[in-house]
Amino acid sequence: MKSNQEEFLKMLSAYQSIIHKVNQIYFRSKADKEENFQEVVCQLWRSFPTFRNKGKPASWIYAVAINTSISKIRKDSRLKFSDNIPDVATVDPYEQQEWDENYQKLINVLYGLNEIDRFVMLLYMEDYSYEEIAEIVGMSSSNIGVKIHRLKAQLQKHFNSNINGSK
Repeated sequence: MKSNQEEFLKMLSAYQSIIHKVNQIYFRSKADKEENFQEVVCQLWRSFPTFRNKGKPASWIYAVAINTSISKIRKDSRLKFSDNIPDVATVDPYEQQEWDENYQKLINVLYGLNEIDRFVMLLYMEDYSYEEIAEIVGMSSSNIGVKIHRLKAQLQKHFNSNINGSK
C-alpha cells in the first residue's frame, strides 16, 4: 500500500496543474476551486488502482477532473452560467500565476460555453491532438475537428466584435 501511495503522490505532484487548469475554466470562487480540487484528488485515488500504467497520466487526469467538475456543476444548482458574465476583477492567489487581461477575457468567454465545449477548448489550448481529445471526450476525431473549428470561429467572432465595438 505504501508504494501505491508514493506512486500516486508523485504522479499527483507532477500533474496537479491539470486540475488547477480545469478548475480555472469551470469555477470562479476560491472555495469552489479548492472543494473541487479535493474531490478530483479523491476520485483519482479511488480509480488509481485501475489506471496504473494503462495510458497517459495527463489524459486520465484530465478525464477524471472534467467528469468530476461537470458532476459538481450539475449537482450544485447555485452555479448557473450565463452569457452576461461579469469581468474577473482580481487574480486568484490560489492559482499562484499571473493572468494577463487577454487570458481573463478568454476565460470569461469560455464560461459562456457548455461544459463539453469548455473541456474540448481547454484540451485544444493544451495542444492535445484531435485524436487524443476524442479519446478523452468519447467522440470521433472528425466530430472533434468540426467542434473545434466551430468553437474557434465563435471565439474569433466574439473577440472581433469586442475589438470593433471598443474603437
